[in-house]
Amino acid sequence: MKLIHKYALLLILLNVLLLLTEYLLVSVVKLNLCFSDAVVLSTVFSIIAFITILIFLKGQTKEPDSQTLYSFVALSVKFLLEIVFALLWFIVAKKTSLPSVLIFFVLYLALTLFSIWVIVKILKNKAL
Repeated sequence: MKLIHKYALLLILLNVLLLLTEYLLVSVVKLNLCFSDAVVLSTVFSIIAFITILIFLKGQTKEPDSQTLYSFVALSVKFLLEIVFALLWFIVAKKTSLPSVLIFFVLYLALTLFSIWVIVKILKNKAL
C-alpha cells in the first residue's frame, strides 16, 4: 500500500500545480476562464485517476492470470466514468463555451497522461 500513498501524493501535487496554473491564467493573463470550473474539473478527473490507479494497483497484488483483467477493468472504468462526466458536463450543465471546453480537455489530457505514466512505470518493472 506504500505505492498508493506515493501516487496519491503525486496526484495531489499535480492537481495543485494545475490549479495554480489556472489561477495564474485567470488573474495575471486575464483569460476568460472560470476558476470554479477548473476546480470542479480537476477534482473529478483526479478522483477518476485515483480510482483507476487504485484498481490497477489492487490487480498487481493478485495472481498473474487476473492482473490483466484488473488492468482492463481499471482502464474501462476510467473510460466509462469520463464519458459519463463529459455527458453531464456538456449536456446537463451546458458548459459549451470555448474556454470551458478547452479547460475540460486540457485537464482531461493532463490527468489521463498521469494515469498512463503511473501504469507504464509500474509495468516497466513488472510485466503482465
